[in-house]
This record gives sequence, C-alpha cells and structure tokens, in this order.
Amino acid sequence: MNPIIWLVILIVLLVIEVITLGLSTIWFAGGALAAFIAALLGANVAVQVVLFLAVSIILLIFTRPVVMRMLNKHKTATNAESLIGEQAIVTQTINNLMGRGEVFINGLEWMARSQQDNDTIEKDTVVRILRIDGVKLIVERKER
Repeated sequence: MNPIIWLVILIVLLVIEVITLGLSTIWFAGGALAAFIAALLGANVAVQVVLFLAVSIILLIFTRPVVMRMLNKHKTATNAESLIGEQAIVTQTINNLMGRGEVFINGLEWMARSQQDNDTIEKDTVVRILRIDGVKLIVERKER
C-alpha cells in the first residue's frame, strides 16, 4: 500500500483525536504510524495491515488503562450531581436573607437556598433542585 495512504489515515485519526479529546483514536494513530513506517521500508500490504492492527490493539490494551488512571486520579467521585432536577422536601424554612434552610432527599438532609433571594419557601414544601453551590442545594418551588 502506498505510504501516503497510511499518512492520510494517521492525520485523519490525529485530527479526530484533537477535536474530540476523548482518547479514542490515538491508539489507532499509533498503529497507522507503524504501518506508515513499514510501507516506507517496502513491506507488503499484508504486513502493513497486520502491523496496524497489532500495534493498535497492543496500545489499546496496555497503555489505555494506565493513561485513564493518570487522567482520572485527581477526579473525586460524587453522586451529588445526580440530585439536580430531583424533588426534595423542605425540612427547615428556606430564607436566604437569614441564611437558613434545609431539604431532605435520598435519606439525607442538605442545606438549601432558594434561587431567588427574596423567596421564602416554607417547611414541607416540595422543591426541585436546580444546582449545587458548594455544600448547598439551590432550589425552587415545584410547579403544580
């Protein structure tokens, strides 16, 4: 196979990797690089294809787990983001101006604040969680 074809494949895979930043095509780019070098050295098409597949699979199996661990080592696992959009019950009246308010969701009590500073939400009201700000849930009254 013409080395130019492998070079084009290599460039396309690298462009996809740069656009997505998902570490999904970089392994195959390594395989394309190996096949490109083999084509430059005069290897036949079968050797080039086998080299492409072998190098891609080896990189995928042996380096991807290490790279993913390195990228994710500073990431803190949390399920708090799953609360966004859920409903909660106000257990202590929410009053932003007084800095008070709590809600109960999934067996836990959370500090809560209303989205609107002048909106007081009474105890036992059903609210919807809009976002998380530090350790506080930002909520609004649930539409009926």
